[in-house]
Parts: sequence; C-alpha cells; structure tokens
Amino acid sequence: MGEFVDVSLEAGVLTVTMARPDKKNAITNAMYGAMADALARAETDPAIRVVLFQGNGDSFTAGNDLADFAAVSKGASGERHVTRFLANLAAATRPLVAAVQGNAVGVGTTMLLHCDLVYLASNARLITPFVNLALVPEAGSTYLLPQRIGYARAYAMFALGEPMDAETAVSIGLANAVVPPDELRAKARAAAEALAKRPSGSLQHTKALMRDTAGITAQIARESKIFQERLMSAEAREAFAAFAERRPPDFSKVAG
Repeated sequence: MGEFVDVSLEAGVLTVTMARPDKKNAITNAMYGAMADALARAETDPAIRVVLFQGNGDSFTAGNDLADFAAVSKGASGERHVTRFLANLAAATRPLVAAVQGNAVGVGTTMLLHCDLVYLASNARLITPFVNLALVPEAGSTYLLPQRIGYARAYAMFALGEPMDAETAVSIGLANAVVPPDELRAKARAAAEALAKRPSGSLQHTKALMRDTAGITAQIARESKIFQERLMSAEAREAFAAFAERRPPDFSKVAG
C-alpha cells in the first residue's frame, strides 16, 4: 500500500506491517499515510472485521523518524499524515490487535492504548521518551495512560522515559500477555481471527461503550497543538541536534 508498510487481508483480518527493519521501523510521514489509509479502509470495507498491527525485524517501531521531526523543527512544511493516523486510531470501530516485539518507542507505545488486544514478546520494551526530546506525549496518551495505570506511573513513564519490560507492562494492565518471540505473531493472529468470527455489531457497540471517543479526540487535538509548538522550540532543536551528534543534550542554557 505504501513505502515500508505492507497491508494484506485474509480471513477478515487486515494485517498492517511496518516493514523498515533496517531502521527499526522508524515511522516516516509516508508510513503514517499508509497506516492512516489502512484504518480508513477498514471502516468502509465490510470484509475487514479486525485490524492487526505488527512490525518486521527486531523492533515493533523506533517511533517517529527523527529526521522528519528535525525537518519540521527547522520550518519544513507539508501535510503531516500522523494527524490522520491518530484521528483514525481514535475513531476506529473495528477491533485493533497488536503484536509487539523489541522496542516500542513513542507512538509505538501510545498507539497500543487504542488497541483492544496487545500481545508482547518477552523481549518487548515500552518507551515513551517525549520529554527527553523536549516534546509532549501524543495520541491521546495524556488522557488514556493515567486512566489505565494511574497518574503516578503514567507521569514516570512520560517524564523519565525509562523502558518498561513486557512483564511489568502486562502486570499493570498495558497488555494482555507475554509470549516467546517466536510465538508472538501466531498468538496475535489467532486472537485476531477469533475476533473476526465474533458478531461484528456486538463488538463495535461494546468498544464504543468502553471508550470516550469524543474525549480522546479532544485530547489528541490539545496534545497536537502543543506538540507542534514544541517541535519549533529551542529545546527541541537542541534535543535533535544532540541526537544527531551523539551527545547528551544540554537544556540548562536553552529557553523553554
């Protein structure tokens, strides 16, 4: 369907695979566009009953491609397809399933808050380094994560940006199960196919009753406004420069 994103439909399951393993599936603007299109297709194609997200290689995703971020921070313009992707995630009525191995960085973790079933390989690590990059969390996660795991844990995940292992993530309610890496895709696929056999109307109403879509969408809009402002900040430019130069950032002399 799009560069570095493979999309296939079988047995009612639309599988969306991030396929940029040499870059740890870092998500480019074009990849966001392809995934947004896949979610939009799922809402209009009655043959699609479930959407399954996965990533090739040793990581689910390294998060946003920082080259894209750096370009925006320097004034680059053009449509940012992440906006469509996040909106479609929030509004999705089909069940969403995720199979996560290795690192799930930034949006790789926050998108999981929109998934209805999440399976983690035993080597999975959830990482939310937004503050470390002088940004703010996105995807409605400032609403969804505290709701899921409480303020204290959510704040620590965002403010400290420390990796969370798979067992911990399951124990606090961020995922359904930990499985061996070589069994991950089969487990997630089996769950997706089981959902595809359930009455779709009942599943859609159940999901709608369990989610405040309007509240989530409003929070995404609030986050996106501040996120965009932060991308243009001196702190963000320092963070991206430090990353490119492979040095620790120094925010002590940079205006917030």
